[in-house]
Amino acid sequence: IASGLDPARSILFNQSQVAEHSQLAWVFNCVARMGWMQRMTQFKDKAGKNAQNASLGLFAYPALMAADILAYHATHVPVGEDQIQHIEITRDLAQKFNNAYGEVFKLPAHRIRADAGVLPGIDGEKMSKSYGNTIDPFLPEKKLRKLINKVVTDSTPMEDAKVPENCTVYKIFKALAGSDDQRTQDLADQYRAGGMGYGHAKKALADLILDHFGPARKLREELMADPAYVQQVLADGAAAAQAKVAAVTDRVRKAVGL
Repeated sequence: IASGLDPARSILFNQSQVAEHSQLAWVFNCVARMGWMQRMTQFKDKAGKNAQNASLGLFAYPALMAADILAYHATHVPVGEDQIQHIEITRDLAQKFNNAYGEVFKLPAHRIRADAGVLPGIDGEKMSKSYGNTIDPFLPEKKLRKLINKVVTDSTPMEDAKVPENCTVYKIFKALAGSDDQRTQDLADQYRAGGMGYGHAKKALADLILDHFGPARKLREELMADPAYVQQVLADGAAAAQAKVAAVTDRVRKAVGL
């Protein structure tokens, strides 16, 4: 809500409050093939070399994600580059179900913002809560600046020219501001000219985040002071979501003979 979603126009809810998501996931588990799931990069990354000890929930997670998408006949799904495979398997599941039981689901397409296909975290790896390398734009300013100062950089001396595209600080800045933004272009020029330390770039990134998320930070403080409103929005959203998805699950049950 603080980021700009209007509850009057967007349905906001906790997934766990709409049981039909899990019900559809079970149906997709019956449609999915083991080979499809085994090829999922995210499963390989998280399971590592000890895949035999990985949970079934992790293995079958793409089916739940597919249910989240297909339950609402989504046509486009905003994702990062690492999530394209999940959209592809979602399309595969929808297509296989449709071929076997009749046309029920639409095949969604992915949508990626050009400058933010892969957003690095403070350690330079892909930003992910699982890696503990995220930047929370709602942190108090002092803690936010301290966190950004931890973004990894190389040892290039301040006076030397630098390649902005190789720097994690710049990558995050460009992802947020956009490559066409004058501030991004000015920062890139400073990198290439030399004489700018990474500390200056980190300050510029912190200033950008505080400016970009300024209205959202203010609104979030107001929302945190009124938790009853937030809970009511989620309750209303769950009821609205269930009403929408119930029609889909009914069609699925009839199609498969449940």
